[in-house]
Amino acid sequence: MDKEQLHKLLTFGIQRGVSDVHFAVGHRPHYRVKGDLMAAKYAPMTPEDTQDIARVLFQQPEWDSSQMLRERDLSYSIPGVGRFRVHIFNQRGSVGIVIRVIPYEVRSFEALNLPAVLSDIVGSRRGLVLVTGATGMGKSTTVAAMLKYINETRHAHVVTIEDPIEFLFAHGKAIITQREVGSDTASYQDGLVAALRQDPDVIMVGEVREQETAETCLKAAETGHLVISAIHTTDVMRTVDRFTSMFPAEARDSARVRLADCLTAVVSLRLLVNKSGLALLPAVEILRATRTVREYIRRGDRLGDLVNVMRQGRDLYGMQTFDQHLLELYQSGQLKLEVAKSSASNPEEFERSVTYE
Repeated sequence: MDKEQLHKLLTFGIQRGVSDVHFAVGHRPHYRVKGDLMAAKYAPMTPEDTQDIARVLFQQPEWDSSQMLRERDLSYSIPGVGRFRVHIFNQRGSVGIVIRVIPYEVRSFEALNLPAVLSDIVGSRRGLVLVTGATGMGKSTTVAAMLKYINETRHAHVVTIEDPIEFLFAHGKAIITQREVGSDTASYQDGLVAALRQDPDVIMVGEVREQETAETCLKAAETGHLVISAIHTTDVMRTVDRFTSMFPAEARDSARVRLADCLTAVVSLRLLVNKSGLALLPAVEILRATRTVREYIRRGDRLGDLVNVMRQGRDLYGMQTFDQHLLELYQSGQLKLEVAKSSASNPEEFERSVTYE
């Protein structure tokens, strides 16, 4: 497959609203459309095809898969068409590739159907905001919307550290410095340490993956910066556990106390097909760091009670559980009942809520 053919496949995908494109030897290219994988009208990939695609994406005509001893992440763009986040890997002696489509336009909270309370959350001047969800649930898009809001409303210096850079930002009210791991800095850890010397107001870290990054995020939040990052967890409670579990056992109690002190909010996402079947809709769980929330996190033995805190804090703080939001989306006619129920954290309780609404 040559560059022109690859560009045609990617351009067609963007025109059809796909989120990802998969290339695997022995299979036709596949598009992910509204959560489902669909095969393209193209011949099954040969080892030479995927190797050729990798050469185009690496922009190195002489590149060979034998040079790759680990997975590689990079960004790619087609001028006037779109940007892409690329993951290239070896599998069973051949090259596999997954390409995530990144829209040129960064959409607002309203355009993404995200709760308005996110404006208040990113209006904070300091603290740690964690955006969570499984792969493909909209974390990067939500973080980009947060940065867009800051860019439109604050005279601030925003430093982003990403692997790779996804959404591109022009300066608005804010000055935005975007750094890429691998080309602009050696690691998230190095980029974060350097960012603290660059007079930042807001630091965005693409993802918290390990202890060193988690530690530096805490330090940055503790020293008066607003830190925004993503983490791969499925809900609020698992986020607190996942974050603290990155630390060694003897340091976890201390990490939990520090997290309780500097946390601003946790925003968890699940993308669902809407009632018409033509678009995806986010269900959102939101925890804000009230005095009670901080105490429960600090203690560690009452994390299970955070669900009740979110449920009861909806009117006053804009918090909500997944099931509360799913019920709202169903009642407003935006979701089918079976979709909402299958996505609920507690399907039986959700069904009772529908029955007695």
